[in-house]
Amino acid sequence: MLPFRFQIVSVAHHSLGAMEGVQAGVFGPPSMAPDLDYEALQAMAGDAQEKIQAYTPDVVNALEGSAVEFKIGGQSMPFIAEDFLMSFSLPNFYFHATTAYDILRMQGVPLGKRDFLGQMRLNM
Repeated sequence: MLPFRFQIVSVAHHSLGAMEGVQAGVFGPPSMAPDLDYEALQAMAGDAQEKIQAYTPDVVNALEGSAVEFKIGGQSMPFIAEDFLMSFSLPNFYFHATTAYDILRMQGVPLGKRDFLGQMRLNM
């Protein structure tokens, strides 16, 4: 398992980075960021969240059907935007978020399932 720092970098990469990759038409693995401390990782995640929330439905919907190429080393995998996001980046996002959460729990941080799930959107 890669360290906590990599998990947080990957969460940002498979959220904001994925949207930027779809817009550019190309996406690759995350670069190994410098040895960021916890505060810098929080800032990275917060920045990604803020920028993702700024995407409007019109901007996201306009990307439908566009070509995205995932490049790793000398290989590439062709996708269309919605398949890339739903079958590649979203599963990777949840994998790395879960792994970061598990690392924190393993280190004794008092987190429970509700911390992972967050606020539920109930129909009241």
